[in-house]
Amino acid sequence: MRIGMSLNYAGGFAETVEELADYEKAGLEIVFVPEAYSFDAVSQLGFIAAKTERLQIASGIFQLYSRTPALTAMTAAGLDYVSGGRFTLGIGASGPQVIEGWHGVPYDAPIGRTREIIEICRMVWRRERLEYSGKHYTLPLPAGQGTGLGKPLKLINHPVRERIPIFVAGMGPKNVAMIAELAEGWEPIFFFPERAAAVWDEPLAIGRARRDPALPPLDVVAQAGLAIGEDVGGYLNLARPMLALYIGGMGPHRDKGSNFYYELAVRYGFGEQAAKIQDAYLGGRKDEAAALVPAELLARTSLVGPEGYVAERLAVLEEAGVTTLNVTPIAASPIAASHADRVALIEKVRDLAT
Repeated sequence: MRIGMSLNYAGGFAETVEELADYEKAGLEIVFVPEAYSFDAVSQLGFIAAKTERLQIASGIFQLYSRTPALTAMTAAGLDYVSGGRFTLGIGASGPQVIEGWHGVPYDAPIGRTREIIEICRMVWRRERLEYSGKHYTLPLPAGQGTGLGKPLKLINHPVRERIPIFVAGMGPKNVAMIAELAEGWEPIFFFPERAAAVWDEPLAIGRARRDPALPPLDVVAQAGLAIGEDVGGYLNLARPMLALYIGGMGPHRDKGSNFYYELAVRYGFGEQAAKIQDAYLGGRKDEAAALVPAELLARTSLVGPEGYVAERLAVLEEAGVTTLNVTPIAASPIAASHADRVALIEKVRDLAT
């Protein structure tokens, strides 16, 4: 497994980026830059590209609805250019709270839009004239929906690569099947290796059966909090508020499709606990919701424990199909309290994963 990391502004953005060079030397291979309703990821990715030499950089993730398909393709080509071919385009649907609340556009047809955006991006990178007739995007804009003066254009620049890797974040069966068919990589969330097969093996098989043989094997990216030591188990509890937020707070009710993270917890077998978490969270009892997060879910989606235990968990992740491990050193733990400690932690997990 290659080792990746989501950007964490432990000491401020500029300081963190300066530290990436040390992480790179320690064995870090890819860094993911998030984009929610914070600073945009593009400017930060460009800065990182200028400050590193070999480190792969990835958007983690660009939201489907925040850019037109052509702008997504242009942005990816630009970041691949300034990084010398080191960029991975990570995209995902996000959720209606952010898309409709922050961007003010309807949250509709995420799977269909993802498919069409992937197809359009690859046309742009191949420098084809952009003529596309899809269910969700039609380029140029049809007569009657504008001035009628739109022209089928092609990218002026010659991209570094005509096939920039595309990673897609997704959890639902239909979405995962589409990702396995079309994308270079898949980013699930809260990856529970012992239960992943029951949840995702069938849609992955459906997608892989339709996959273009020219595509590489699907890169499976799992995220995990990381702390290695004899007395670090208590740091698992630091993840409780985040899991409670996602399971309990990312939707107003339990109707189908209202909270994808809640549904994933149910598919993992935590339906009763998920219902209690959501009731508590939506009732304003966030501490209670966090306390209700199952200890098993916390433990199995993290890498926290003695070195031997972490080595065993890495083997389980690899057996479950994980090819990129996206770690987050738990800075509150004594062995990751300083930059030097976090560098040593990256070196340790790299050694254990090889």
